[in-house]
Amino acid sequence: MKIKKILATLTLGIVVCTHAIADEGMWMLTDIKHQNEMAMKELGLMIPVDMIYSTEGISIKDAVVHFGGGCTGEIISPEGLVLTNHHCGYSAIARHSTVEHDYLTHGFWAMNHEEELATPGLNVTFIDKILDVTSYVKEQLQKDEDPNGTNYLSPKYLTQVAKRFIESEKITLGKGQITELKPFYGGNRYYMFIKTVYPDVRMVGAPPSSIGKFGADTDNWMWPRHTGDFSLFRIYADKNGEPAEYSKDNVPLRPKKHVKISLAGYKESDFTFIMGFPGRNWRYMISDEVEERMETINFMRHHIRDARQQALMEEMVKDDAVRIHYASRYASSANYWKNAIGMNEGLKRLHVLDTKKAQQEAILQYAKEKNDRKIEEAFQTIRKVVADRKPSMYHYYAISEALYAPIQLCSAPSTKKLEQALKSKQKAAIKAQTDSLTLDVEKYFQRMPFPEVERKVSKALLKAYKEYVPEADRISVFANIAREYGDDTDAYVDSWFEKSIFGSKENYDRFAQKPSLKQLQNDPLITYVKSVVEGMQACANTMAEANKNYDAAHKEWVRGTLEKKNAEGRPIYPDANSTLRLTYGSVRSYSPADGVTYDYQTTLKGVMQKEDPTNSEFIVPDKLKELYTHKDYGRYADENGEMPVCFIVNTDNTGGNSGSPCFNAKGELIGTGFDRNYEGLTGDIAFRPSSQRAIVVDIRYTLFIIDKFAGASHLIKELDIAD
Repeated sequence: MKIKKILATLTLGIVVCTHAIADEGMWMLTDIKHQNEMAMKELGLMIPVDMIYSTEGISIKDAVVHFGGGCTGEIISPEGLVLTNHHCGYSAIARHSTVEHDYLTHGFWAMNHEEELATPGLNVTFIDKILDVTSYVKEQLQKDEDPNGTNYLSPKYLTQVAKRFIESEKITLGKGQITELKPFYGGNRYYMFIKTVYPDVRMVGAPPSSIGKFGADTDNWMWPRHTGDFSLFRIYADKNGEPAEYSKDNVPLRPKKHVKISLAGYKESDFTFIMGFPGRNWRYMISDEVEERMETINFMRHHIRDARQQALMEEMVKDDAVRIHYASRYASSANYWKNAIGMNEGLKRLHVLDTKKAQQEAILQYAKEKNDRKIEEAFQTIRKVVADRKPSMYHYYAISEALYAPIQLCSAPSTKKLEQALKSKQKAAIKAQTDSLTLDVEKYFQRMPFPEVERKVSKALLKAYKEYVPEADRISVFANIAREYGDDTDAYVDSWFEKSIFGSKENYDRFAQKPSLKQLQNDPLITYVKSVVEGMQACANTMAEANKNYDAAHKEWVRGTLEKKNAEGRPIYPDANSTLRLTYGSVRSYSPADGVTYDYQTTLKGVMQKEDPTNSEFIVPDKLKELYTHKDYGRYADENGEMPVCFIVNTDNTGGNSGSPCFNAKGELIGTGFDRNYEGLTGDIAFRPSSQRAIVVDIRYTLFIIDKFAGASHLIKELDIAD
């Protein structure tokens, strides 16, 4: 009887506290029935939770897909039509674009299935089942040898455990089905996902960048927003409806679930929920880790990418071919450049370090009361790990951001096998390896059609590295630059193009006619890449040594946090890790500063107010201006006769939620999430419901652009729309 009373009290505590903090949380779908259903209904949910997620039947979950591995999409028609963000489809749009057919600038609309463009490498993944396998995994961890003590987090080990589980449960995987077993809560729980991957995905529609990317870098991460950030793709399958590689014989997928669309709109405080695949966040960090993040990753993303983007943009505005080629890379870089700046500003402005310190002191006090020394020991271990690894982490990200990833010349093919053949002096081996290298080199130069742009960017990045890394800490090649080039990094970069076999096709062709071991050993670019890799490896080794005890300590710290929350009757959720989650809240305006209030909705009127024909970020297409002038909005206008564009909700989102469907209380689609507000960029570390907002494209604007602007009314006819 006493146990029943305790459980009843705990359940009541969960209900009460859930209502208080309902807007925070990236909830596992398997938990919402017992953790969140009552709170969601109190906030306004009008459908049973089983309609959102069901372990046996079909639910809304079955229409939410992982798009390309980094975004979210939703199935919006019985013919496999996928709605996602413009920026999620951006690389595909860019890949299909040429100067003659510039889909980035002018948009693209397939007027029938035959015009839809195959996009090799792009796939869409459905989540078929989510299984809590915590007990099974813990049993296996007890049975198996674990010399390094890392099995509980090892992807390789967990993949083996997933295979065992499938065999033990006699689960038969269908065509295109795969499994993924992941740790949650630092390895305190485990879930397995059974998925189906469709590799034949075709581009159907995309607005011009003047709509899909309106506001570009200036408006990125900002509110108010006026961006029609959407694109359309279609999933194709074989004639049996099963996943298949591209074939002209494939047909549009007939999905088991597609979402219903609402044109009814919303008002302040209306309940909403979002489903998607948030990438990463770090809510269980201690304050030392937050400070480390600010001073290493965020610092380097801010300052190094700033230099790169300035150099790139100067060239992109001069030449359309250059703009198209670098568009996706630039956008990807700029996105988290601004994120890093905003996060650091917000963490300071909101005194998040102080909040974290107060939270961890409360956990330590709880541990003391419970006489749980492991929690205190875990905390001290994490602090020591951070102190030991921080200098190496700073340098690692300096190298990564400045000297390796953004310098395309670093992707030159390896010459190791040819070097070995040259050392052997065997003519047949030398010829074979030279021929093999030549094939790789041809692909390498195809990836770099604009060497002068690469030269300019590389020069800017090497200077940035020198600015932020003290001379004594720099990688070895910088001593050579000082000695042989008078510390002139520009002259050193020029030597890559003038002397390296990878500096130009002509350089390589001359080398290939008479391969030389000495030339390879003295090649300035090959020497540079070796130095960069050695520098990164040295940093990684130092961090690995420091991190040896981190995972175990983090697991204990998270355990302590969870136990404290459970003792208080508070619901729990794991950090984001690119798995399917649900977050809920309501349509909400907010006040970012004293005397400033932002409304919850924007309209087409705001697009016209922002128009600036001299600024490429704020150009408005003539057709859109014509529709605005005549108020030709069709059935998509709101009750006041205005054309809604975007709105904000106080749900808990992060990267990976891009493209996520936003539903109303009836489970109908009202928009597509695409961004967060600047004041809410601290959310990856600390959620602030008063200031954090997810920005959503109103579905009415999406349909208006498809129908009235693009004239693709055949797509509208596919949809299930409720007025």
